[in-house]
Amino acid sequence: MKKIVYYNKLFDVYKNLLKEDEIETFSDYYEEDLSMQEIADNQNISKSAVGKKISNVEKKLVSYEESLNIVKKNELLEELLLENDINIIKKRISIILK
Repeated sequence: MKKIVYYNKLFDVYKNLLKEDEIETFSDYYEEDLSMQEIADNQNISKSAVGKKISNVEKKLVSYEESLNIVKKNELLEELLLENDINIIKKRISIILK
C-alpha cells in the first residue's frame, strides 16, 4: 500500500513530464487498479510490455524526484503548517530552501 501511495504522489507532481502512453498505462495500473493483463488487452500489447512500461515510468518518477525533490519539499511544508514554534519554522524553511 505504501508503494502505491508513494508512486501516486510522484505521478501527481510529475505526470506532465511523461509521454501520453506512459500516463495512460501508469494511471490504469495505479489509479484505476487494472491488472497488467487487462491493460495489455486494452492496449493490444503483451503483459510483459505493460510490466516494462510501468517499471520504466516508476524509474522516471523516482529520478525526477531525486533531482527536483518537489514531493519531499511539499511534505516538509505540510508538516511545517502544523508547527507553532517560530524558531523551528525558520530552521525548517532554511532546510527546505537548500
